[in-house]
Formats: sequence, C-alpha cells, structure tokens
Amino acid sequence: MRKFNGEAAKAVEAGKKIYHLNIGQPDIRTPAAFYDALKAFDQPVLAYAPSGGVPELLDAVRGYYARIGVTLERAQILPTTGGSEALQMTMATLLDDGDELLVPEPYYPNYHTSVTLAGATVHPITTSPEEGYRYAVRERVEAEITERTRAILISNPGNPTGAVLSADELKLMLDIAKEHDLFIICDEVYREFVYGGEPLMSALQFPGYEDNVIVIDSVSKRFSACGARVGMLISKNRDFMAQAMKWCQCRLCSATVDQVASAALYGLDPSYFDEVREEYKARRDTLMRCLKKIPGVVCQEPKGAFYVMAALPIDDADTFQHWLLSDFDDNGDTVMFACGEPFYSTPGMGKNEVRMAYTINCADLERSMEILAAAIERYNAAH
Repeated sequence: MRKFNGEAAKAVEAGKKIYHLNIGQPDIRTPAAFYDALKAFDQPVLAYAPSGGVPELLDAVRGYYARIGVTLERAQILPTTGGSEALQMTMATLLDDGDELLVPEPYYPNYHTSVTLAGATVHPITTSPEEGYRYAVRERVEAEITERTRAILISNPGNPTGAVLSADELKLMLDIAKEHDLFIICDEVYREFVYGGEPLMSALQFPGYEDNVIVIDSVSKRFSACGARVGMLISKNRDFMAQAMKWCQCRLCSATVDQVASAALYGLDPSYFDEVREEYKARRDTLMRCLKKIPGVVCQEPKGAFYVMAALPIDDADTFQHWLLSDFDDNGDTVMFACGEPFYSTPGMGKNEVRMAYTINCADLERSMEILAAAIERYNAAH
C-alpha cells in the first residue's frame, strides 16, 4: 500500500495531482466525542495504563458488544496498539516454527508479516475475481487443512475483496474450525460497513465456539480514528487470553489517553453509522458504475468494507503503477492503487489485479476512473 510513496512524492514535486486509492484512510470526520474526551483529560500525571486496558474503555467495548447480543467480561478484552498489534500478539501466541495458518487469498498483506515473524507460514485458500472471491465451501476449506494447520484467519467483511459472509457461511467456517480443533481468527474491523441491509454480525454471536474464536477489532476504520492506534483482541478462551496478556505486559500498555478517548467512541449511538454507511455505499456504487465502463476490467461488487479488488486488462500492475507515476498524466492528474500480487501467497496470482479504496468522495472517484480508463488505453498502446 505504501510501496510507491517515494515515487509519488517525486510526481507531486513534478506538479502532478494524485488521486489516492491505494490506502484505506477514511476521510470521514472523526466524531467530536473523541476530541471532547481528549480535552477533558486532566490527570496531573500521564501514567501507564493497566496492561489489560483502562476500565472505562473495557466497559465501553462491553456495552458496544452487548448491543449486538454478545456478553463479555473485562478479562475477555485486551486493548492493543491498533488492530495490527492484536494480529501480532495473536500470531505470536498461537504459532510456532513450522505451523501453518489457513487464509483465503487475496488477503491483507500484513497477515503474512505477522505470521512470518512468528516462524509460521500462510497456507492460502485461493479465490478469484470471476467467482466473487467466495471460499466458504466445506470441501474447499477442508482440502487445505494439514497436520501443521493451527488456525484459520478470515476477514469479514473482507479486505481487500469486500466479500461478506452470510450467517450460514460464517457458521460453516466456525464448524470447520471446531471439528478440526483449530482456532478461527476473525478480523472484524469493518463490521459496520455492509451495504445489503444485513444486521451487524460477529463470530462472537454464535454460541458453542467460545474456545475457538478470536476476534480482531479496532477503532481505526469504524470511527475514522486511524491515528488513535487503539485495537482490540477479544476471546472467551481463557488459556489463549492468559498467554496474550503476557505480550500485553511485555509492551506495558496501550496509550493511556487514546484509550480514554476511544471509550467515548464506543459510547456513540448506533445511528452514527447510518450516515457513514450510506456515504460509503454511494461511493461504492459510483466506483462500480465507472469501472463497468472500462473495457476488460473484471470485478465483482463488494458487499462490505470500502475496497474493490479488480483485474485490469494490463500485463503487470506493478509496472503499470510505476508508469502512472513516472511517465503518465491526464491533464496533470494520475492515480494510485495497491498492486494485487502482494495480497496473494500463491506465486503468479494477482499480477494484473489491484485493490482500490473508495475512501475519497464521489466526484474524485469519477475523475480517478476517467484517469484510469485513459491510462489503460495509453499503456497498452505503448506496451
């Protein structure tokens, strides 16, 4: 997502305007409640927070989950430095050298980073844009389980695909994990962003899987507060949480002030999400309408999150992106996306695919697709 930042800086210096579709940084205003809590923080000493989190944040998170029918104890929640640290702690706690983590691909590339640091490897379940990146089929998943498989990791709604599991599909994944005595790690940081009228859904809502389910959560995308760096590691498995707490104690604590301010976010009325969801839905619809006008593009309408994964009619997305920044402009404008190949473990996959984030406004999305269409035509003529 950040690979071409150096080239982008040079393009800007050369006078180009870049439309950024490469990173999931929302432009939605962070709720005022966060800043109000920051201003109200007046403790005489900015002290370490407890390793297990400040009580007001833990209770605010419990209240949020209670509204979707999930009862949690404080000890079942560990605040982390963003969802990224929650992932790192999970992999370090679960995985040993030689272990495998089963992950549908394409997937968020930092999954691979956390798994590799733990000495394990990603074992992919390969999907494709032609099939809408679907994977929740028993025979398909079970065929990839080996004696080294330790856990399954899913993103729901999906980053980068925008795929959303139905309740039946999620339950199937939970069943497979339980039957094979595996953990199932559910990255749910985009939970609110579903566009078909579905109710909010979490793996924690399904009884009988308490020892298997680990949830990764975050304030970053949900509340457009990426810079707060507050995530959550949540599980009802006591042994897992006891081991994860050792990692929390090792890094002492998450930032005290950010935790206090984030507690105010979890107390927002659920109606806050209605307007945000409608805005993202309008952006998705705009992007899809424009993409469908570009000959040769293969993509499926994302059902959630705020990304589109698409196969472009080009030979290599990496080469194309370099060319967009160094050799191309359309009336002084160009565009950035995230190249698709790093979202896969299988060699050769994703070479002509890109992930685009619809985190910019509809007018800018329309303009960026005009640029992309012109760029594809000129690139293919030159190559």
